[in-house]
Amino acid sequence: MGRILVSEFISLDGVFESPSWTMAFGFDPAMGADMSGLMGEGTSDILLGRTTHAEFAPAWSTRTADDDPGAPFMNDTPKHVVTSRPLEVEWSNSTVLGGYDPEAIARLRDEAAGNVWVTGSGTLVRALLTDTLVDELHLFLYPVIRGTGKRLFLDGEATRTLALAGSHSYDNGVLHLHYAPTG
Repeated sequence: MGRILVSEFISLDGVFESPSWTMAFGFDPAMGADMSGLMGEGTSDILLGRTTHAEFAPAWSTRTADDDPGAPFMNDTPKHVVTSRPLEVEWSNSTVLGGYDPEAIARLRDEAAGNVWVTGSGTLVRALLTDTLVDELHLFLYPVIRGTGKRLFLDGEATRTLALAGSHSYDNGVLHLHYAPTG
């Protein structure tokens, strides 16, 4: 049985959309080590929403380990896509799960050889949080206020309480906030 681990790059005002704005902060090696830990040996599967899968596929599918040390993980790991619309899957090791079904996702988690990693996929992440399927939430909080853009947490959502399980500050000003459910 695995655990569902969510990681997101997020601004101070909650924007996670198209995180090209993170480039201005550079990529701290300690941050890379923390990300590698999430995507490391204990993670056997990737769970993505349709939009994130569509954005990642062309960006990652042609990369090699020489281009990016994360490329083998992104390309070789089984990827499960949550979508209720038809999707042509061309990225290696990708399968369509169908529309959002918390029971199907719980089965995926329970049958996974390791952890299931989720990133981006805001609609999916919000649903996973609502259905208490997230075992760990890793927010990489950037010291910037975007002002506009899609926010991870929307107005009017149910209140959730999480417990801080750990934190790490990096030399580039980014904070890694690791949360776990409280109950």
